[in-house]
Amino acid sequence: MRILITGGAGCLGSNLIERYIPAGHEVLVIDNFATGKREVLPPVAGLTVVEGSVADSGLVDRCFGDFQPTHVIHSAAAYKDPADWREDVATNVTGTINVVDAAKRHAVRRFVNFQTALCYGRPEQVPIPVDHPTRPFTSYGISKTAGEQYALMAGLPLVSLRLANITGPRLAIGPIPTFYKRLKAGQKCFCSDTVRDFLDMEDFFSIMDVVMRDDAPTGLFNVSTGEGRSIKDVFDAVCGYLGIVPAEPVPVVPPGADDVPAVVLDPSRTRQVLGWEAKIGFADTIARMLRWYDAHGVTDIHSHLAAPKAS
Repeated sequence: MRILITGGAGCLGSNLIERYIPAGHEVLVIDNFATGKREVLPPVAGLTVVEGSVADSGLVDRCFGDFQPTHVIHSAAAYKDPADWREDVATNVTGTINVVDAAKRHAVRRFVNFQTALCYGRPEQVPIPVDHPTRPFTSYGISKTAGEQYALMAGLPLVSLRLANITGPRLAIGPIPTFYKRLKAGQKCFCSDTVRDFLDMEDFFSIMDVVMRDDAPTGLFNVSTGEGRSIKDVFDAVCGYLGIVPAEPVPVVPPGADDVPAVVLDPSRTRQVLGWEAKIGFADTIARMLRWYDAHGVTDIHSHLAAPKAS
């Protein structure tokens, strides 16, 4: 395959590259390094890295024209400043339009889009079925959902994966790296009173193996274990791994105005249509992530949520 990956310096993209290059595939990455790290894309045979934004239609067109991809993985996303609607729209809407249009012109065999589970907004039921209405209410969720809708209307051989919280090498968002870094430094923590689902990178790899096949079904799919865990569960797991017994109970605070109490995706249609299901349980998922932090540390931590207001 000749795989063009947008946002390839991010957690998901960089992990996929580490699988695709040794397997003999050619990969071209477009990344503006707003959240991804340059050092995760070392110069290796078979990998081409282009610095720039998918919002730049000329750059996207040149990359498609020069590289002639057979497959596209659209992983690029802006999310690090929840107040920056212009940047989120530029990347998540205009950028998606640019990549989709170029993929159509070049008749790619497969287009895989990554979508946030926040597309569902505050759901009516949990776990959330894939046919639940989309009701995003933040710049990130709204712009990602607009981009997904455009892609779905394009007539491409397209799969859009609505993703749980995927854990694996270089994860730099969410409670796991936050708790690990703060607890190791002896700093205080708090837990939002929310529930999420956590998926191991190996399970993510296994569904990517399915959807990248030319004969795989197209459409929308939830990617999740289907099991919700509270943020307090994550905190307790990190404490247990580190051998830390907090001197006092960790504060559990209500979710912020831009947060959602429970986001747990129902993967039943994914199981029925694609024959895929997660294999790695919560305890092993967290432990595998923490062992990686032991070896490599935690760098920047990003969030799509607004910082809590000082009381």
